Amino acid sequence: MTRKERIEHRLEALAPAALVVEDESYRHKGGVESHYNVAIVAASFESLGRVERHRRVHALLAEEFAGGLHALTLTLRTPAEDAAAGGEAIASPACQGGSGR
Repeated sequence: MTRKERIEHRLEALAPAALVVEDESYRHKGGVESHYNVAIVAASFESLGRVERHRRVHALLAEEFAGGLHALTLTLRTPAEDAAAGGEAIASPACQGGSGR
């Protein structure tokens, strides 16, 4: 199973209405399954603030971070927030870490 597939599997715990996991490792020097852009639309985010949403995702992916996952760009919305935003995910910034500076 690839890291992308493992991430998708772990994030299913949030019962997402929509889940997109994009491997962006190719954009980063030496990145092999290390950089991802993840967009999740889930009703389970309804009562959670932005920080708590991020904490939940990071907790679900703790093993991936321990195993080499380096960077995540997260778009975490409720269905209503996603509708208001037009469904557009946040773009990942350019990598500034490692030896690629």
